[in-house]
Amino acid sequence: MIKKWTLYSALIAFSLLAVSAAQAQKLIPAAPNLAAKAWILVDAQTGHVLVESNADEQLPPASLAKMMTTYIASNEIEAERLEETSQVLISDNAWELGGAKTDGSTMFLSPRTRVSVLDLMHGVIIQSGNDAAISLAEHISGSEAAFADTMNRQAQLLGMTNTIYMNATGLPAEGMVSTARDLSLIARSIILDHPKYYSIYAKKYFKHNNINQPNRNRLLWRDTSVDGLKTGHTNAAGYCLVASAKRNGMRLISVILGASDDASRARESQKLLSYGFRHFDTKTIYAAGDLIKANTKVWYGTEEFLNLTIADDVTLTFPRGAQKNLAANILVDEQVEAPVYAGQELGRLQVTLEGEMLVDLPLVAEKDIAEAGFMARFFDWIVLFFTKIIS
Repeated sequence: MIKKWTLYSALIAFSLLAVSAAQAQKLIPAAPNLAAKAWILVDAQTGHVLVESNADEQLPPASLAKMMTTYIASNEIEAERLEETSQVLISDNAWELGGAKTDGSTMFLSPRTRVSVLDLMHGVIIQSGNDAAISLAEHISGSEAAFADTMNRQAQLLGMTNTIYMNATGLPAEGMVSTARDLSLIARSIILDHPKYYSIYAKKYFKHNNINQPNRNRLLWRDTSVDGLKTGHTNAAGYCLVASAKRNGMRLISVILGASDDASRARESQKLLSYGFRHFDTKTIYAAGDLIKANTKVWYGTEEFLNLTIADDVTLTFPRGAQKNLAANILVDEQVEAPVYAGQELGRLQVTLEGEMLVDLPLVAEKDIAEAGFMARFFDWIVLFFTKIIS
């Protein structure tokens, strides 16, 4: 059966200072030309991609892989399968592959000692400790190889379709790849799903074994709006940085892969974030429960009219100045019949900008309306019968 709709259109009211979308597009300069192999800029709240370059090219992730390691640890804690205070035995394997005697970044863990899960998470996030990442992996899954399987399953759940993990550290391994887009997805998941543990990414120092190490994310010192996330570097990957910043309620995530040096990855990330904050807005145009369509006719019910609302906020990212050209199409079922239940879908709300669909979500009944008695329903049937004949 083909559903029939009645269409209502409306402009979405915003500030009178707004200019047309066409004008706004002209005012926005081209995205910056960055010295990196791949990059992307995403709004954290909406997931909207502002700009990108080679965002789906598979590249070595280096220590950016550790974002997934700590994300899984956070999942385990919140599922009560792991405790922050649990004492993890540091294996000889973790020390040999990621400890002080290696050339890689390390937390300087001592083998055959015990360290809390929370401290290991700090060591992974702030110090980028390979020994800490391996220790978490072994504690959670029994071995790093088994943990890598968990990482890959989680990546698929998050939509990271171009990512393959081979270990918990990001150390070079044949076949281990990710993309700028996929890395923005794990960064966004960390921010939205685990805000408590995301706060660790903003810390500038962490001390273990009397060794105080700085966070390698230079932007934490340069820009007070930046509060994460993670650096990475290997010879194959180049210098990489996933960063996030929040200004005036808008949070952006930038991913830079394959920069030439530490200073360059910070500089290019700053360019990307500044571009996004300067030229884009993220606004909630409707709140959950807002009245979208009043007095929708209901047939065969104890009440004649019904209001339609939305169940979730509608938050959009768009070029700054383009608000005035946002338009709403309201599609309502051609014939709404009782009984109706609160939350029942009875139409769609579609928001467009210059013909581009930005959102399409259900319109739902504000409340229950019961079926009327026989005589009332018979009267409505007669009215509908003659209405259809006349039309």
